[in-house]
Amino acid sequence: MQEYGAHIYKTVYAVLHSPHDAEDVTQEVLLQIHRSLPECRLEGFKTWVTRIAVNRAIDWKRSKARKPEELSEYVDNLGPGTDGQGTAMPAERAAIEREEKRYIREQVEQLPDNYREVVNAFYIEQKSYEEISSSTGLERKSVESRLYRARNWIKRHWRREDFE
Repeated sequence: MQEYGAHIYKTVYAVLHSPHDAEDVTQEVLLQIHRSLPECRLEGFKTWVTRIAVNRAIDWKRSKARKPEELSEYVDNLGPGTDGQGTAMPAERAAIEREEKRYIREQVEQLPDNYREVVNAFYIEQKSYEEISSSTGLERKSVESRLYRARNWIKRHWRREDFE
């Protein structure tokens, strides 16, 4: 970590262009490296570490790009009564946001069972693919597939005007 931490951060930042996201992904990369060390051959170690960092950053970027607007707009800042920057907002706006979040949760509850669990975990609980995989017993690729299919289901069944 001491030797490659800065290199990993720079690599991830080059892909994401966001210091906050780069810090999060760097932590995930370090955890992935720690978990994968027993299978690692030490020849080409820096290349291996860099490849993990780049792949994780690309995955992060793709997952953010795929996030349906209907959910991301309302779920990103679940703290009631704030505007996302920690500033208190008028009571009327806070009440509207609470109602919107309640409605989103109701809509999520109507998703087919096989999608609901991963959508809740990813968007509401903001878990990573790995965390969802370990808690559900699904393979990481299965989690990705279910989220992809859930997004398509949402696009077909939810109307935008329901959220306005």
